[in-house]
Amino acid sequence: MGSMTRALTAMAIALGLAGCGAEVATTTATVGQVQATAAAQAKAQQDQIRKDLDAAMKAGQAAASAADTQ
Repeated sequence: MGSMTRALTAMAIALGLAGCGAEVATTTATVGQVQATAAAQAKAQQDQIRKDLDAAMKAGQAAASAADTQ
């Protein structure tokens, strides 16, 4: 193999590996965005459940207070 052929082969391999690295980086960024969105949705759901539980507890306390006064 001539030195020019070796250089072209090395360049082709380097470009191929660089392309794989870019794809991995893009995939990693996409996964990160999906996980961040999922975390935000889980937090919102947790907050809503907490509000619903608080409302249910207040309603139960009000019912218990009303039963005590009768």
